Amino acid sequence: MPLIIYWIALFIGTSIPIESVPSIFEFHDKLEHTAAYFGLTILLNLSIIFQEKYPKIKLKHNLITFAAAVVYGIIDELHQMLIPGRSCELYDFVSDLIGILLGLLAVYLMMKFENYRLENTQPELY
Repeated sequence: MPLIIYWIALFIGTSIPIESVPSIFEFHDKLEHTAAYFGLTILLNLSIIFQEKYPKIKLKHNLITFAAAVVYGIIDELHQMLIPGRSCELYDFVSDLIGILLGLLAVYLMMKFENYRLENTQPELY
């Protein structure tokens, strides 16, 4: 459910026409793209990892997450050409891609840390 809500919010956010948003610094919108796709990737990857219905998809969770997020990033950038005040930019897509890769790395590190923690936890003896 968090993935669905996040994805809908992301779509709505990129569908809102933008007049002139003041920028904090020159590349703030690139960081927004990176952060948005970082969050999307984490939620998507964890959803695939923890689902039990499709074990074959689960085995290739990183590849499927990467492909789905990249395809959505392309569709989203093309979709923004139709929104007043928005545009389709290569650097926005590159920022999306960076967020996707960082999200995959974050999930990998979380899972590795959790496995390490579980393996090195000694049960208490009573």
